[in-house]
Amino acid sequence: MHTQDLSAWTHEHVFDVGSHAAERGTRAVMWVTAAMMVVEIAAGWWFNSMALLADGWHMSSHALAIGLSAFAYAAARRYARDPRFAFGTWKIEVLGGFASAILLLVVAAMMVVGSVERLISPQSIHYQEAMVVAAVGLLVNIVCAMILGRAHEHADHHDAHGHGHHHHHHDLNLKSAYLHVVADAATSVLAIVALAGGWLYGWSWLDPVMGIVGAALVAVWAKNLLGETGKVLLDREMDHPVVQEIREVVEGGADVGEMPIADLHVWRLGK
Repeated sequence: MHTQDLSAWTHEHVFDVGSHAAERGTRAVMWVTAAMMVVEIAAGWWFNSMALLADGWHMSSHALAIGLSAFAYAAARRYARDPRFAFGTWKIEVLGGFASAILLLVVAAMMVVGSVERLISPQSIHYQEAMVVAAVGLLVNIVCAMILGRAHEHADHHDAHGHGHHHHHHDLNLKSAYLHVVADAATSVLAIVALAGGWLYGWSWLDPVMGIVGAALVAVWAKNLLGETGKVLLDREMDHPVVQEIREVVEGGADVGEMPIADLHVWRLGK
């Protein structure tokens, strides 16, 4: 078997046992998120609620990003045996996670802009109707998080079964989809708190303030995900603990005695 054939077969095998569950989970979450997006936009238009309209369009960006994650899995599977990918196609999934992190930053910026606009020019809100729809949105996000969590557990179970031990492969594409769902859930919780404060105490300023708080949380998550995916895409992983293990093994088995390795380069060829 040629090296390229072996690389392609290995990647396809890893994809079969590790990524099919993640692909199914992200695709299901994409459709659920898109359906809830339509409900929120329709409800916002019907109840004349700018808060629901904004949250609906905000959810559309998450649906797009989760769809991007599902597409990354499909592309990695489709080109798994393409010889032009010398080291396999798994980085397509990492690239999907990187792009999703950028979309998260865009969402955070949009949330800040919208919140500042509402602080300057407050909008009348139908609090009761908006709270009901926001609560439904939160429930949907919890269900989506459970779907992706089960997909992650399923992938880890297959990986442990195939290797005889539990190996944390850290699917960054799946993590990006999960972060989008968690970010949406967090903003839904903040929206419910803000709507409750406005309804019970007349604190109309609480809605945009919570929007800014939510944007800050989303931005922090996106920054961390950008760092993780960027390191993989740029092969900047020489600080990984596995690299030190490789160095110790190579130096211990070398014929040159205790001479240290002057120039070690390590690339990751899979998850």
